Parts: sequence; structure tokens; C-alpha cells
Amino acid sequence: MADARTQLVADGYDAIGETFAEWRERGVGDPRRAWEDKLVARLTDEARVLELGCGGGSPETKRLAQRFAVTGVDISPRQVERARAAVPGAEFVCADFTALELPDASFDAVASFYVFNHVPRELLAPLLRDIHGWLVPGGWLLTAFGQTDNPGWTGEWLGAPTFFASFPPEINSRLVRETGFSIEEDEVVAWEGADDTPECFQWVLAQA
Repeated sequence: MADARTQLVADGYDAIGETFAEWRERGVGDPRRAWEDKLVARLTDEARVLELGCGGGSPETKRLAQRFAVTGVDISPRQVERARAAVPGAEFVCADFTALELPDASFDAVASFYVFNHVPRELLAPLLRDIHGWLVPGGWLLTAFGQTDNPGWTGEWLGAPTFFASFPPEINSRLVRETGFSIEEDEVVAWEGADDTPECFQWVLAQA
């Protein structure tokens, strides 16, 4: 049975996919490209990259798919349809990645851009353990965590109901290390989002 909280996220992005894509492009100073480049610099061509919460075919998904063998996972069926149309060179799976089963050591890198703040807090540590298992020894994890002490919030966002949750940075970092990762870079970054909305996430680049 699907988790009601993650199902809410799926239904929300089904409804607001185009709105979200337009909204995110209006932000100023978003650091995601710089962190994407940090990951790319550590990978060889044709590396196997798993993107969790890939959305509808974002610019970073398109760039990654130009050099690497990308598998994108998203919980929203409508977003997966958009991604398949936008990035035909990648593979896409419609699934809740907190319940995903994949073979061990099947990817060289796992990337997730602004998605882990939709993960219920009690599912974050198990998800990180799964990711560590999916990576080859020495593989890389790049993600942006929410950085507020939010046990769980449900409400309307960009015109549809959704769910958010997060831990403070010190807990995120501890969970990553306890999973077996070695953290290479760990930084809380603030910038100006769309409509002058302040944004702040904790970026982590870690090696299995």
C-alpha cells in the first residue's frame, strides 16, 4: 500500500508539473549547476547515473544524459511522461524511490536535486542505506537536503497539496556518515528563489 504522504507528492506533481518547471526557472542564484558539475567531474563517460525524483525532464537530466547512462525515477506518472518525451536518450521508471528495489552495485552515481525534502523523516535513513547498496564501491551520491527541523508538513504548494519534511543539517550529515559514506563536500547554500522567495538547502557530495 502506497504511503499517503508520498502519494500526495505524486498527485501534486501530476497536477503542477508545467507550473513547477516554469517556477523553478525564475529563481536567481540556484547552485544546482555548480554542484552538478562537481559530480560530473568525478565520473567517466558512460557512467551509470541514477537520478531520484527526476521530474519532467529538467536541464540537469538532459545534460547528464548527454554523457552518461541515466536512469530517472519519479513518483509522478505525468512527470515521467514529460521526461520520456524531453530526454529520449535516458530510461525512466515511475516509482516511489523510498520503496524501490534495485540490484546492488548497479550504479556509479546517484543524484537527487531538491527532492529529499519530500521524504518522510523516518524513511530517510533507510533510503540512504538503499542508495549506498545500489552504488558500486567508490560511487558517488549528490543530493540537496532540506535543512529545517520539520517533522512533516502537509499543505498547498504551487496550487496543489503536497508534503514536506526535513532534518537540521547536523542530522542529515550524521545519517549520511552512519550509512557508510565519506562526505567530501557539505554546505548549506541560500539563494533567491522565484518571486523573491528565499531558498536554502544543504548540499552533500559523498563517496560510498
